[in-house]
Amino acid sequence: MKLSMAALLIAIFISASYSSRAYANYDLLLPSTMTQSQFDDLSQQLGLAISYTPLAPAAPLGLLGLDIGVEVTAANIDETKDFWKNSTGDTPPSYLVIPKVHMQKGLPLGIDVGVVYGKAPGTDIGLVGGEIKWAFFKGGIASPAVAIRGDYTQLFGVDDISMKVYGADISISKGFGFITPYAGVGEVWSSSEDKRNLSASLTANLKNADSTDTKSFVGLKMSFFIVSFVAEADFSRVPSYSGRLNLSF
Repeated sequence: MKLSMAALLIAIFISASYSSRAYANYDLLLPSTMTQSQFDDLSQQLGLAISYTPLAPAAPLGLLGLDIGVEVTAANIDETKDFWKNSTGDTPPSYLVIPKVHMQKGLPLGIDVGVVYGKAPGTDIGLVGGEIKWAFFKGGIASPAVAIRGDYTQLFGVDDISMKVYGADISISKGFGFITPYAGVGEVWSSSEDKRNLSASLTANLKNADSTDTKSFVGLKMSFFIVSFVAEADFSRVPSYSGRLNLSF
């Protein structure tokens, strides 16, 4: 199990390194020829790609609990679509890879809060976000934990687009020794604004793009003393795969 965990982590960081080279200086820019339909599709995929990734079981961390670590998310975008090619000036890689720093802290009453910061290598795509989770069933020896979560993510670094992404989900988990599998389902709401402020001689600014998508996820947390590793797969129109290495207290 430890060998498989290490192999997965190495594969994730190799992928991030490859993405950094493949994405050399790919800034996200809206061309004057972009249509409203293309902007809607780009916003939907970008919103799902940067949406909050839980990477944690439903069970609460507890009053003194703290997870702090590094993670990588690889989101499988439709890189051959015109809305990606036109906004990057070329065909981007099939996976938008975003390394992140992530912290979650336990509070009383089964509540956890978390913050995350991430930046896609070689691009202007960055994100910052936060969450609050309440485990209304904390779980026990024979019963699972069940939690609800609300989260928020904001895009930064992209001059042409302002984007906010909200999420809500319900999840369930059950620990078995040092292994805790979990699963959940929720909704993702994204809202994008064209920030180019085009002159009257060019195409008028595009209308705001709003979308709502269902996202489900499965994951596994493995704990070894004060070190833990979490792997998660998220399923939506833009599936993503994540790994996280924590110091857990």
